[in-house]
Amino acid sequence: MATLYTHADKNVRKTWLLFAVFLVFIIGLGYIFSYNLEKPLILYIAVAFSSIISFVSYWFSDKIALAVSRAHEVKHEENPELFHIVENLCITAGLPMPRIYIIDEPAINAFATGRDKEHAVVALTRGAIEKLNKNEIEGVVAHELSHIGNRDILLATVIVILVGFISLMSHWFLRFSFLGGGRRSRQGGQIGQILALVGLILAILSPLATTLIQLAISRKREFLADADGALLTRYPEGLASALEKIALDTNQLTVANNATAHLFIANPFKKKNFSTLFMSHPPIEERVRILRGMS
Repeated sequence: MATLYTHADKNVRKTWLLFAVFLVFIIGLGYIFSYNLEKPLILYIAVAFSSIISFVSYWFSDKIALAVSRAHEVKHEENPELFHIVENLCITAGLPMPRIYIIDEPAINAFATGRDKEHAVVALTRGAIEKLNKNEIEGVVAHELSHIGNRDILLATVIVILVGFISLMSHWFLRFSFLGGGRRSRQGGQIGQILALVGLILAILSPLATTLIQLAISRKREFLADADGALLTRYPEGLASALEKIALDTNQLTVANNATAHLFIANPFKKKNFSTLFMSHPPIEERVRILRGMS
């Protein structure tokens, strides 16, 4: 069975691969932009922007994710019980104490972020602190600490920025394509038309591609973090019970969006009409069943 840190190196390699794919994708899209609109400057901007975004994603994506989630840091004296829970679990897991943030929302949820275990953050919603008992909070925190130990947080947090940027680029290209102009409408050459069509297809499919990246990462890492969290607390029922309360909670997490949804311990969107194939998390019922099987 996979244990804490087993996938750490693998996640680091995935992160660098993701950076490489991102750079190729954005530069390629920039080339199509520049050709279709007859503006070579767009290609240079794409190269510069993709490099800057990659740098920002690595060093500052955790701060951006926390800012987007409107989370604020809490000190020991503000919530000593929560601090003791996190501290005790960190000692057991052999991890440094992360910073603790609170999201002032009534929905029950949590996430971890940061580029490594020395710069990690565990964020819980106010609803999680108020509605979960001690064993359930321990289960949730242990789950998030497992993400930190496995270095899931580096990969997941970087995706927040890359997904957001790709979505922005796609929207921008679609807007220019539907407005018309550029080489596509003025010259009508076969090569120009093909490149314009490829660019339009890329812009339409890029949000789907980013969603598939999130799905491929989120589902596997959630199952592993559940197992590692249960091993850490030696009480799988705590996390199972917390997940059930999350499933029954009717409050919407208003600060969540498509770029940050995969960070959370459970899908922050309460929509029930989507196939589980396109959800960023495995079904809670399946996770609870596996956890209770461990008991």
